Amino acid sequence: MFLKEDNTYNDIREKSLLQWLDEMEHHEDVAVRGGVKLCREYLQYLKEKNEKLKEENELKNFYLKKMVKREREQGK
Repeated sequence: MFLKEDNTYNDIREKSLLQWLDEMEHHEDVAVRGGVKLCREYLQYLKEKNEKLKEENELKNFYLKKMVKREREQGK
């Protein structure tokens, strides 16, 4: 019933960003090269935060479904 989410666009966008960051690592400006490291760390932080939020959402959905089921059983 549920279809797997198509992340093709997001994957292409992420690969493009990572390729650009690879190119910027060799930039002559030190601030740009330092910014690349910062950007990579921030991207990793956002990915981890996103995964944590997904897990929390799944747990909340599970709990709410359980509560609805309990309410229906009590209502009978």
